Amino acid sequence: MRTPEHSGLPFMKMQGLGNDFVVVDARAGANPVTPALARAVADRHFGVGFDQLAVIAAPADPAQADAHLIFYNADGSTSAACGNATRCIARFLMNESGRDTLILTTDRGTLTAADAGDGLTSVNMGPPQLDWRDIPLAEEVDTLELPIEGAPTATGMGNPHCTFFVEDAERVTLEEFGPLYEHHPLYPERTNVQIAQIVGPDHIRMRVWERGVGVTLASGSSSCATAVAAARRGLTGRKVRIDLDGGTLWIDWREDGVWMTGPTAHVFTGTLTPEFLERAV
Repeated sequence: MRTPEHSGLPFMKMQGLGNDFVVVDARAGANPVTPALARAVADRHFGVGFDQLAVIAAPADPAQADAHLIFYNADGSTSAACGNATRCIARFLMNESGRDTLILTTDRGTLTAADAGDGLTSVNMGPPQLDWRDIPLAEEVDTLELPIEGAPTATGMGNPHCTFFVEDAERVTLEEFGPLYEHHPLYPERTNVQIAQIVGPDHIRMRVWERGVGVTLASGSSSCATAVAAARRGLTGRKVRIDLDGGTLWIDWREDGVWMTGPTAHVFTGTLTPEFLERAV
């Protein structure tokens, strides 16, 4: 990749269930993304707009993995995991290589991706983190039912989650509810917030407020966390369908981790101009 100072910065716009991403392929060089650049690109009026920005980097050991992924939130903060972005990038890399399985590394750990057929892509997001220290929480509490009004469940999927089970997910004003709990003192690194409704056997309706982003149409790691929370509470089995505002994901909590399956789309390819990059400091 040529340096952005001379030629602009190429990127891809991708989405999974309306959860949208700007993806920068930096396998041929250093990561060009800074928190300031991520914030500038995230602006849907003055930039491109995204829920998360992902960088595809060269793996530390090419013999052990196909790529390393780095994730930024819209506020410029980083996240160790982003499930839908991982699926989108996995589909891109499988199309590029002609392979139907991949190994990807993230700050969350090593993840396996696979072609699930019918245009769907699966990613194993790894085992859930259930101990309060690993999520992390500020103090030792029962992660199944937190000492918060509504008794939500805490789950770590490489990023922290707080899942509320309610009678009617549509009645919650997420724009007010989400930020109230994203910054709850029990979560020292802030948290993603899910509103989940059990609508049938192994069938969940979920809405999500993402840490550092806001309301999004879908979230892969949030879907995994909600499925784990529902199974732990005896509300569902370990294999569920989750309907989000942007579409449906299928989650399967297996012995080797939490598998997530759903559709992806590569929407367009573009280039950030040198003028834009100079202002994004």
